[in-house]
Parts: sequence; C-alpha cells; structure tokens
Amino acid sequence: MHTSPLAAGLFQGRKTLSIMPTFTCPAACKDCGTLSSPKDRTRLSLSTMLDAIHQAKELGFYNVVFTGGEATLRWDDLLAGITEAHALGFPTRIVTNAHWAHSREAAHEKIARIMDAGLSEINYSTGDEHVRFIPLERVVHATVAAVERRLQTHIMVELRAERRVTRELLLGQPAIAALAPELRESLRVIESPWMPLAPGETERYPDHVAVTAANLPSRTGCDSVLQTYTLQSDGRIGSCCGLGLRVIPELNVATAGEGNAFLKEAIEAAENDFLKLWIRYKGPEKILAWAAERDPSIQWEGRFGHHCQACQMLYRDPRVARVIRAHYKEIVAEVIQSAWLDERYAPSRLRREASPSQLDMTR
Repeated sequence: MHTSPLAAGLFQGRKTLSIMPTFTCPAACKDCGTLSSPKDRTRLSLSTMLDAIHQAKELGFYNVVFTGGEATLRWDDLLAGITEAHALGFPTRIVTNAHWAHSREAAHEKIARIMDAGLSEINYSTGDEHVRFIPLERVVHATVAAVERRLQTHIMVELRAERRVTRELLLGQPAIAALAPELRESLRVIESPWMPLAPGETERYPDHVAVTAANLPSRTGCDSVLQTYTLQSDGRIGSCCGLGLRVIPELNVATAGEGNAFLKEAIEAAENDFLKLWIRYKGPEKILAWAAERDPSIQWEGRFGHHCQACQMLYRDPRVARVIRAHYKEIVAEVIQSAWLDERYAPSRLRREASPSQLDMTR
C-alpha cells in the first residue's frame, strides 16, 4: 500500500541509526526478536557500518546504536564504529547481554575501553531466557562497572506472568544494592514484555499488560517506526528498531550497497508507505481493533503485550490485510491529521508559547 499522503521527511523528531554488526549471539533464546543465535554467522562489513554512520550525519540523525546479535563479538569493529560516530558528534549506545563480563576485572576493562572510544550509554538484556545462557552475575558485574564510571546504564528485563528474574531481583543483587545513591542515578531498570514470534502464539503477562478494549485508548502509536532505521547484518535497512524485521519483510525498505544513498532511500520508502504512517501515529493495536470492527473474526484482545507482536499480526494475518486493502481510505484523513498534529502543529505551538528564556535553553 504505497501512496504519498504527505511529503517525504514527515517525521520531525530525532532519528536513530541502529547497526547490527552480526546476527551471531552466544545465547539462543527462544523467540529471539532478531532470530540471532550462535549458529548464524552473518556479518556486516566495517566499511558499510562506517558508510552508514556518515550518511546518518549528512541526514541529521541524532544518535547511533550498536545492537545485534551480540555486537561485542565484533569487538574491534565495534570500537571503530563507536570511535567514528563519536568523532562525528553522535551520542552512541550499545545493546549487549554482558556475556563478556565473566569477572569484575573483565567488566571494568571492557567498559573502560568502550568509554574511551566514546560510548555514551549501555543497555543490558536479561531475563529468564537470557540467563539460560548468560549468568545473571555477568549482568551484575557489567552493570556495576558501568555505573561506577557514571555511564548511563539501562537494563531491559524480560516480562511475562511467570518468571524468576525480575526488576526487584536484579536491584536486590548485593553488588547493585550496595551502590551509592549518587551512582544509582545512572541506572534504570525496565521490564519489557517478552513476545513470541510464531504467528498465533501468545504469552501470559501480568494483569493490565496485554492490550484489551479497556486499555486500548491509552495505547500510543509506535515510536520506533520512522524514527529508527536499522542496518542489519545482511545489509537490509529496516524502518524500525529491529524486533521482528527478519519475519516481516515489509518493514525492510532499502538495501545497503557501495556508493548508494541507502539511508535516504530508506526514509523516502518508509514515509511514502501509508501503513507505516498509520502504525507510527495510531499504533498496530488500534489498527487491529479497527480491522476487527469490520471483520469480527479478527481476534486481538488480550493477545499482545508488545507493539511488535501486534505488528506481526497486522502484516501476517490475511484477514487483516483484506480489511486494510478494502477500507484504508476511510482512515487516511484521520491519520494525516494525527501526523500533522504531532509533527507540525504541536511543535510550532510549543515554540510560539515558550518564553524567551525557554527558547534560549533549546538552542
């Protein structure tokens, strides 16, 4: 469904370049959102990574993230990428499972080196799936090493109804609990729904996590699509954060190649796709609910705790596809209005209403 409801370059917020140097990972988590594993040896060349970083600079992107797979398995190339991005003025972040922090000393050595390269933030992934392969104590070692150097540190913990590893368990680990209050200001721990990738499968979550008719009005649009462009290990460019990109081909909008402006092509392709605009400004859950009003056989309530799983049903369920093809013109005006409010009206109104001192602070 390709149309041009608004000019390319609609999204006015800060864009993120996400780079996946490899799909290889020492963990083999069930339902890994990027289908990464120890067996997958797909690698992205350093030259393509650096090319993407320079293109992102020319296009005014805000930051660069290195993820995977496990980006630290490409250690030298990772350091080179962080160094280049930092030299161009980008804040940088890595997402890692902390497999490398097998001791306090190893954790401190790794953190020191990536910070010397210019790293701004580190995100650790853990939970019941991850700890089958990466002991929790490694996440603890890595967390303490980062926080003690006042590196902004986030930990994403898998959320499901029945689990052993929780936010409270992690924060209660003696080495983390003993951190001084001023150091803990650099640490944020978030629980995020762990989602199945197989079509039709559902996960059990704590109360009020899964989307229902009751909480649907509070659900927002997807803040990843059109904001994050992911350069994957196989060279494809995704138009969102990366979860599910390998099982939803439609989210891939360009391919990296020598000499081509692949990031610009990706942005133009993504922003000229009405369904992606719809996902951005309304969210996949609301689209499913809209489709179910027209085809009651579409069952969505209580099934999804995560945007990306709802997005998978949106693209993979033929009933949803039929409803969208038949009726999407009914919603075009509303989606464009939402986009205009978010990207044009609200920002300009805030600028007009800001006091001179507030304006000075934003320069």
